[in-house]
Amino acid sequence: MKKALLSAACLGTTTVFAQVKDSLQTKNVEEIVMTASRKKENIKEVPSSVTIVAEKQIQSQLTVNSDITSILQYTVPSLGTNSGQTSNTGQTLRGRQVLVLVDGIPQSTPLRNGARDLRVIDPSAIERIEVIKGASAIYGNGADGGIINYITKRNKTDKKISGISQIGLTGQLYGGTLGVRASQLLSGKIKKFDYTLSLAYERTGYMKDADGVLLSPTYSTARMDNYNGMLKLGYDINDNQRIEASYIGYSSRSDLNVGLSTGKYGIKPTIGEGEGKSLETTPQGTPKNHNIRVSYDNKNLFAGTSLNINLYYQDFKTVYGYSDTFFNGGQSNVLSKKVGARFNFDTQLWNSQNSQGEIIYGADILNDQTVQKLEDGRFWTPNMSMTNIAPFVLAKIDLFKKLTIKGGLRYENIRVNVDDFNTLSVIKNDGTFTKSIPVEGGKLSYNALVGNIGIRYNIEPYINLFASFSQAYSINELGRILRTSTSETIKSLETKPIIVNNYELGATGQLSNWLHYELTSYVSTSKLGATFVQSADRALMIQRSPEIVYGIEGFLHFTPAKWLQFGGSYSWMEGITSPKDDGDYSSKINNSRISAPKVLAYIQGKPIPTLSIGFDMLHSFQQDRFTPNAKGVFAYGEGFVPDYTVFNFKSGYEVNRNWKISLGIENLLNRQYQPAIAWWAARDSDFTNSAGLRGTFMIEYKF
Repeated sequence: MKKALLSAACLGTTTVFAQVKDSLQTKNVEEIVMTASRKKENIKEVPSSVTIVAEKQIQSQLTVNSDITSILQYTVPSLGTNSGQTSNTGQTLRGRQVLVLVDGIPQSTPLRNGARDLRVIDPSAIERIEVIKGASAIYGNGADGGIINYITKRNKTDKKISGISQIGLTGQLYGGTLGVRASQLLSGKIKKFDYTLSLAYERTGYMKDADGVLLSPTYSTARMDNYNGMLKLGYDINDNQRIEASYIGYSSRSDLNVGLSTGKYGIKPTIGEGEGKSLETTPQGTPKNHNIRVSYDNKNLFAGTSLNINLYYQDFKTVYGYSDTFFNGGQSNVLSKKVGARFNFDTQLWNSQNSQGEIIYGADILNDQTVQKLEDGRFWTPNMSMTNIAPFVLAKIDLFKKLTIKGGLRYENIRVNVDDFNTLSVIKNDGTFTKSIPVEGGKLSYNALVGNIGIRYNIEPYINLFASFSQAYSINELGRILRTSTSETIKSLETKPIIVNNYELGATGQLSNWLHYELTSYVSTSKLGATFVQSADRALMIQRSPEIVYGIEGFLHFTPAKWLQFGGSYSWMEGITSPKDDGDYSSKINNSRISAPKVLAYIQGKPIPTLSIGFDMLHSFQQDRFTPNAKGVFAYGEGFVPDYTVFNFKSGYEVNRNWKISLGIENLLNRQYQPAIAWWAARDSDFTNSAGLRGTFMIEYKF
């Protein structure tokens, strides 16, 4: 049996328990291996909840839809449902913003959250996805609701060369929807040197609803070219030392030229119709996302101490479609560059038969330069340069191989330089434009000591209890606050950070060899949150007020036989706020963050050893938390959301040890429905249908 290993977060209480459906042979949680961040440890030693989407599960979901936001909505219980578009607006984790990483490199742009951070890598390059749920400070700014870390593939063989080749077709029941997809993975080892090369390309066709009508071109994934490349090189200096370098590049560009026919909220969907106005100078999408990483590991630096160093660089740009919201129109973009370093020491304090103790310590350094501009050069936000230096320390004690206690501290030291700028003239509700005003920039400073403590008691295999307290610290959406400034200096703006306190209590266990469960409850509080709300002229603004988010989630996993497994999960949350900060929490956080309750269910079987067949179900419950105004109009984020249910089919047949064919069908029943965002946004332009039945056929060759 494999020994289960888990990387602890630098603050320790942010990782435990994995929900896994990757193999029909999975019988015991101890067979799960995870590498979340900094320190490997047994999965039964970590006192909070984590979801792991393993490699076989990713490949199975990839057969249905290669969109990573779709894969996540079907595998992570407390994550909001996706929009079916390039934007992941509303896809929050436990009601708060999530920090997305690739091999620990931050992909999110918290200074100006462009909601394009989930779709930054092709799933064919991912070995597993680790979702750390709840507030976390382990990677710094932006993890109010947790962390989604894409762990890329690595060499697993002693062969000089091995690989997987895939090619396939995607399409719907209607003309013009045909797409193609291809990927190639090569890996190998030559003496002390190992490598992994991954290449992927996908071209999508038109996207249509269940009636064959073109979906809205806004944020559309239709007629898009997606490219992904990864090169990872490793060298084992000796048994204790290793150095590794990697490059990951992603690009997506759409040449969709379809006009927009705006519908009526709740009555007639907004659709694609005719030809576009050809006003875009740059294709929509994410034209570049470059990630470079160099790491060094030394398992025995000096007496009982190991060292890990990570250096990284990210260069990101995403581009949105043309909008007449701006004076004279234009396309906006988000540009972000990050340079960072992480130093991690791990010292074993003692190691006896009945107890162990260790201390993990180090520092993180990050510089994040982010700006939102128009393609013609006009600034929507000023240039923002954030430098974050954060030393940390974590202590861990294991007693009697049953009890684990952890505690940690991290000191956030953040400086933000903001350039002088002029606010952009944008349209108001009455059709006139706001007046551009000059705003004097300056320096903003933030300091805070955040901490955590957690405990886990493994009483018996059928009942393990855990409880934790953890904090997150972020200056999320500073850019949006600045760009709507009505003051001529940033000193008068409310730019205080968000500090989230997360409390979690849960139980997990294995009632038999074939039944596995987890139940978790959580509460997160913040004295100063950040939520999009609608002003009197229907413009979006940031509301800063105290918040409380609470919820439950749980799942059951059954494996009654080697050839059959099934199970499901349920998640529910609520969020309340005190807009006047007077102790009155009768107001609710709107649906842009608080997603509807969600049930995920699956069944997968192998009627014969070479054939696998499975079904997935997603049911999003009705959400009725707000009332419309006297005219029957909902404010942004407060719209009534009806329930919907979607079924997917996936299958694979192993022709022989080298060849495999697979077929996946999304929205198997070809149901006509709208994604949750179409309803809760409560805007005519956002009221769109979801895609109808869509199939994927793949051929795979392994060598």
